[in-house]
Amino acid sequence: MNKLQTGWLYTLTGAVSAVSLAACMPASKPYNIVYIMTDDHTAQMMSCYDNRYIETPNLDRIANDGVRFVNSFVANSLSGPSRACMFTGKHTCGNKFYDNTTCVFDGSQQTFPKILRENGYQTAVIGKWHLESLPTGFDYWEVVPGQGDYFNPDFITMNNDTVVRKGYITNLITDMSIDWMENRRNKEKPFCLFIHHKAIHRNWLPEIKNLALYEDKTFPLPDNFYDDYKGRPAAASQEMSIFKDMDLIYDLKMLKEGKDLSYIERMDADDRKAFDTFYAPIIEDFYKRDLKGKELAEWKYQRYMRDYAKVVKSLDDNVGRVLDYLKEKDMLDNTLVVYTSDQGFYMGEHGWFDKRFMYEESMHTPLIMHLPKGLDARGDITELVQNIDYGPTILDLAGISLPEDMHGISMLPLLKGEHPVNWRKALYYHFYEYPAEHMVKRHYGVRTERYKLIHFYNDIDVWELYDLKNDPAEMYNIYGQPGTEEVTAELKTTLLDLQQQYNDPVRFGPERDKE
Repeated sequence: MNKLQTGWLYTLTGAVSAVSLAACMPASKPYNIVYIMTDDHTAQMMSCYDNRYIETPNLDRIANDGVRFVNSFVANSLSGPSRACMFTGKHTCGNKFYDNTTCVFDGSQQTFPKILRENGYQTAVIGKWHLESLPTGFDYWEVVPGQGDYFNPDFITMNNDTVVRKGYITNLITDMSIDWMENRRNKEKPFCLFIHHKAIHRNWLPEIKNLALYEDKTFPLPDNFYDDYKGRPAAASQEMSIFKDMDLIYDLKMLKEGKDLSYIERMDADDRKAFDTFYAPIIEDFYKRDLKGKELAEWKYQRYMRDYAKVVKSLDDNVGRVLDYLKEKDMLDNTLVVYTSDQGFYMGEHGWFDKRFMYEESMHTPLIMHLPKGLDARGDITELVQNIDYGPTILDLAGISLPEDMHGISMLPLLKGEHPVNWRKALYYHFYEYPAEHMVKRHYGVRTERYKLIHFYNDIDVWELYDLKNDPAEMYNIYGQPGTEEVTAELKTTLLDLQQQYNDPVRFGPERDKE
């Protein structure tokens, strides 16, 4: 057995078993869980991970008082599939929600909120759902249709009515979540609340009071902003370039008569007036300058970064509101607070926005946790974890035995300050959505602590290998180069083993399911 195989064998042997409540907390008072998830929030834009760009003091409160995972990743960097992986504890091949364009989540399948509910927990999800079918197995839910709107958004209720709620969506989701904790739940029972924000999803529409933030800040260009994609044909063929593909009107608000302005027409009159007043001189100056080439690319980058940062500001403020509520109600000592995103995002690295690729900026996702009493870990956790692990961890924390068919493993030993020597050594990834928006090729691969092997397939047959120690920006594909034969063979063996373990064989995806 090679050294890469020994880590994932940890999953097969079931070495992480359920921990009884009595072992980590008073049996009479089970832990509550508040799970906060945003959309497209990348670690580069959280100061507890990266202080180059903005400050996020409330998110930092969670990390400073608990743990920060520095090797946290997703199994499929796309909103709906990532959520399906999280709720089921299974890779995409197991939950069958392959992409955002053709799939509807099968709500009859096993999810960890259903298991929590069957074992005495109250469960609720408020905000973004993005799985096409309506939520099942929750005591309470109210979700936005599709992507949702930043201003005066629609919400679908449990009565299957659609109601318009007045205000900015990040504030509204927090209002509703606090209201559920305070007024709608049975306070004699433990709960698991999913606060799922639209923020910071495209088109990065800020709260009106934050429009002027960051306007005096010039964000540094990533070193590889002008990547030429040499040796990486799949990277060269994408359509997520800030320069070529980021829309001036929809994304960057450079409004023109006769164009679709539906995304701002939901604003109240006063908000729209403030919006127009702020943007009018920027729009006039932009069209007067008639920028081209690198000047245009870098202008678009600055506007993108500023808008994204403004949306993060409202998000961070609202995370603070939730923490303050839990503190005021004396609940922090008995509540696990999780903050994460459905995937990472490109902030100009490789010249891109969006996600999808197995490269670090989009496969990596922030994960920080406030830990209640009884869980002793603090600071950085370096083990490789994935979003399929969230369900097993929360079930384990609640003292519930883990279903054998879940692909993820419990992180509870890590939260207790342990470092199991047989923790997994490799992660599996598979992206299926092609051809589709942004035209990122289908690919699968394996990531270890040091190396990443990717195979792009379907209408292309290209392998990529990266040494993350010497090339953390993944600029140099060393697949096939002399001296890489041994590590490539090991990685391919591990990749095949993981595909067999998760039942994701050589013929992949929905086409195989139809046979």
